[in-house]
Amino acid sequence: MKEKKLGKVYIVGAGCGDAELITWKGLRLLRQCDVVLYDDLSAARLLEETKEGCEKIPVGKRFGKHSAAQEEINVLLVEKAKEGRNVVRLKGGDPFVFGRGGEEILALQAAGVPYEEVPGITAAVAVPAAAGIPVTHRKLARSFHVITGHTAENGLPEDFETLARLDGTLVFLMGLHHLEEIAEGLLKNGKSPDTPAAVVSRGATAAQRVVHAPLGEIAAAVRAAGLEAPAVIIVGAVAGLDFSGTIAKELQGVRIGVTGTRSIVRKLREGLEELGAEVTEMEISCLMPYAQGDALAAALHGQGWLVFTSPNGVEIFFAGMQERRQDIRTLAGWKFAVIGPGTARALAKRGIFAAYMPEQYNVESLAAGLCEAARQDKEVLILRAEQGSPVLTEHLAAAGIPFREIKLYDIAVDRERLSAAREKAEEMDFITFASGSGVRNFLEDGGKLPEGVRAVCIGQATAEVLREYGYDSVTAEESSAEGILRAVLWEREKLHTEGGRGGFV
Repeated sequence: MKEKKLGKVYIVGAGCGDAELITWKGLRLLRQCDVVLYDDLSAARLLEETKEGCEKIPVGKRFGKHSAAQEEINVLLVEKAKEGRNVVRLKGGDPFVFGRGGEEILALQAAGVPYEEVPGITAAVAVPAAAGIPVTHRKLARSFHVITGHTAENGLPEDFETLARLDGTLVFLMGLHHLEEIAEGLLKNGKSPDTPAAVVSRGATAAQRVVHAPLGEIAAAVRAAGLEAPAVIIVGAVAGLDFSGTIAKELQGVRIGVTGTRSIVRKLREGLEELGAEVTEMEISCLMPYAQGDALAAALHGQGWLVFTSPNGVEIFFAGMQERRQDIRTLAGWKFAVIGPGTARALAKRGIFAAYMPEQYNVESLAAGLCEAARQDKEVLILRAEQGSPVLTEHLAAAGIPFREIKLYDIAVDRERLSAAREKAEEMDFITFASGSGVRNFLEDGGKLPEGVRAVCIGQATAEVLREYGYDSVTAEESSAEGILRAVLWEREKLHTEGGRGGFV
């Protein structure tokens, strides 16, 4: 029998905090791999970049929490490669800066598995920089020294006498749980209690927090502030600097839960994070396309209006045409109507431009406009989800316009994800809803919106469903991800002006 070809293993540094800090090469390999083994310090968003069918294996690595033993990780890397699969070992920061990348490579060498290390941006430099602290600066620090704050032997750095004599910047990784011992060790060995120090928690993320204090007071200051791991400790003159960026981010520190299907969740997350928000994905549903069948193929040989109410509908419809090998020229007799610009863009990617889009991007405006536009045409085909709003069909029926509603897909709920999303809701400032079905999925069977959390709905139809459950909402003027984003900004500014809830005003 022919021996199975070995896969390759790539030990990839994910950078720290911000998902965008991964290198271009690391991202390319992540998108191509068959298996990814990731640790807790990897940005969760990076896992969304993997291809369909990629096996994702969490292997931990966080102080005080269960994680896979290093020997288990080594065995997994070898086993997956021997299955003929290409593997990415995704590690926080840089694999060779206290990342145990060398140990994994030794195991791969011993097993004869092809491998490559891909550097990442180490937290030792990036996290201080995110807090406005340069690890070197002219006349203040001509060198910097990176020390693990948690060793395998006794949990503490080994030579405080030497460290205390160094003139450069001291950067301690993984040392928050030993901060008092680290500060005491440096002070006992001659470091001045007035030496500037800083601790950066959850660096390079929207949840980043920074505490500055003299070395003699830093442990008490951090304890009072309640900073949590992961954190980086900086000791030296540069810790007294603050070169933080001055580009304003309107949603800095605002916590937003985003519900919906994957496409809208990703689009919203990108826009919200660019404005500084701390975004939590609450993707509790997934699309379940229906087989479109010969009946739809036959219907398309007619003429009239094809109506799409979401980008998902557009993508699923054309995927069905391609699967049936149905020529796009069969659509020549049809005009296209869409609910808003997001759906129009999805259509334009296919080289088709909508003949009608309402000025107000919601189902009510689409229904009213379509009743006027479709009066002289033979038929209206509405192509949308199982849970589509009845407003559109009610308007057409009242106007005497013949129509057929074709269900392209259903939206299924993942109960485990739903439970997790409801728990996360307690920590949010805003939760966004992109459909009435999304509202029902979230609130049925005992679900609720925590007190003080503001709901933002994509349109009036979605807001009406929310009102059925007894909740008011901020409603987007445009039924699109961009509309939701503008609604959040508007409400944020309103609360900022009036004085509102907790820490995000």
